Amino acid sequence: MNLNVGIIGCGFIGQKRFRALGEGKLIACADVDEARAKALGEHVGAKIFDNWKNLLALPEINIVMIATLHDSLAEIALAAIKAGKHVLVEKPAARNASELEPLMAAAKNEQVKIRVGFNHRYHRAFRKAKELMDQGKIGELIFLRARYGHGGRLGYDKEWRANPALSGGGELIDQGSHLIDLSRWILGDFVEADGHAHTYYWDMPVDDNGFLLLKTAEKKIAFLHASCTEWKNLFSMEIYGRSGKLEISGLGGSYGMERLTFYKMLPEMGPPETTTWEYPMADDSWNVELVEFYDDIRYGRAPAVGLKDAYEVLKIVNKIYKKSGYDYCA
Repeated sequence: MNLNVGIIGCGFIGQKRFRALGEGKLIACADVDEARAKALGEHVGAKIFDNWKNLLALPEINIVMIATLHDSLAEIALAAIKAGKHVLVEKPAARNASELEPLMAAAKNEQVKIRVGFNHRYHRAFRKAKELMDQGKIGELIFLRARYGHGGRLGYDKEWRANPALSGGGELIDQGSHLIDLSRWILGDFVEADGHAHTYYWDMPVDDNGFLLLKTAEKKIAFLHASCTEWKNLFSMEIYGRSGKLEISGLGGSYGMERLTFYKMLPEMGPPETTTWEYPMADDSWNVELVEFYDDIRYGRAPAVGLKDAYEVLKIVNKIYKKSGYDYCA
């Protein structure tokens, strides 16, 4: 089958999607900054638009990838679904959970596949960790703890992420949504969510730190911290089972080498048997994710990461914002 792609939003993430297209063919791209759309697609003969509605009107496009600011993700995705296009919409897919409800209703009436771009699941270290967990290598899961953060940059408090009307929130909805998604993927659905979001350093009306304590029905716990006052970029996740532990650190680039360490508990306990996998090569998560999405479309299967996943993540984010006195979810 043809995999004819349109990309809406041609900034940093849209460019990543283009480089990972693989067997997909870019037919058109759209951006409010037409020059940015031209820079992305003109050299491969793609049609260029400054209005996403013109892209959706092209009958030859059957897959749309949406990488805009948060305030337009849900609107464009809904229009794409109604236009009969398969959709990959970047996380968090909306500014709040309620914005996703019309998409979920529309998706029931259309024969299209909708995937949400929580690409961190596809990092090499997470693919290997999931394999080890599925094989029972660390036994029954007990809890996990994770930290994800960066230190911002000069002018960060004036960028679009600092404007709640555009972003839907601060660090909790940004990097924190990845942590929540990964935790749900590993531990299962959460039935209790507590925590706090606060602005400690940056002069902006959105949070720069989010702290979460999430609990499943089986009382498995995720203890999470997302921060843009980390100063040195950091990713760390420790997954604890009854017979071992998996530790994932780094995501490549400024976050340091991606690494997975398996600590295997010995019968006599004491210092564990330790095995480490290092991934110094370029991140291929974007490519692996798209190959899986293409197969979703080919074989008519439900994407592994869909609107329900984004909805559950945003419900938690919105609850913590409301509890912390922010009104982003209004």
